[in-house]
Amino acid sequence: MTPVSVVILTFNSEATIGATLDSLAGLTNDVHVVDSGSTDGTLAIARAKGATLASHPFENYGKQRNWAIESLVLAHPWQLHLDADERLTPELKLEIASLLAAPVAEDIGGFYIPRLVHFHGRALRHGGMYPIYHMRLFRTGRGRCEDRKYDQHFRADGRTEKLKHPMIDDIRLSLSEWTARHNRWADAEVDEILEPGGEGVIAAGSGDPVAEKRRARGWYYRAPMFLRAFLLFHYRYFIRLGFLDGKEGLIFYTLQTLWFRFLVDAKLYERRKAEKRR
Repeated sequence: MTPVSVVILTFNSEATIGATLDSLAGLTNDVHVVDSGSTDGTLAIARAKGATLASHPFENYGKQRNWAIESLVLAHPWQLHLDADERLTPELKLEIASLLAAPVAEDIGGFYIPRLVHFHGRALRHGGMYPIYHMRLFRTGRGRCEDRKYDQHFRADGRTEKLKHPMIDDIRLSLSEWTARHNRWADAEVDEILEPGGEGVIAAGSGDPVAEKRRARGWYYRAPMFLRAFLLFHYRYFIRLGFLDGKEGLIFYTLQTLWFRFLVDAKLYERRKAEKRR
């Protein structure tokens, strides 16, 4: 077995948690599921597949991930963190196993993994959606998640490198649930815009993939409010060839780029207008 412990966050994840756990078969004997009150079959599936279960009330992703880092008793010196709708490709599982089969240079704190989004069964390879790198594999004691209300990422102390093969982010939520979550995330992003900061936040422009993404977002927020959502959609759907991702891509880019970004601006406008009236 590979010396890596896996931590998975769940909430009513019966549609995907089985595939997530199956993708880990043969990699490790230490898999932990941290659940935040599922009422469906999530826990039964996880239990049947041999995962160790823990329960903790959900406040936000950053706090939930850091609670897991601080509270779980993990058997191995490396940690791999996943969501319940993410799974390893066979190539990534082999890459991780090969990487950790020999001692890793001590100055390396963690590895970025490319994420490939599957939206309602369609792999989104255009529109700037792939590859997007996420810090998910790091040494125990060297990694932590940002304490942010939205768009939280892990960071690792020490030198970092990128892995080649992707994990799959398999979005199967109904559009009703998916847009409801985006509505909540829009509120959280407005909170972050109006009150930035938090524990261990990765600074824009510091050189790692998350920092570079945030630097690009900084340029986005310098563009005119409301218009910038349409400009971003045009860039991703036409210039970055998002239209090649088919009907699923059309739905994804329209809702996740145009509608969501416009909603953030609308909520930001609403909050600032209300503050001026006080």
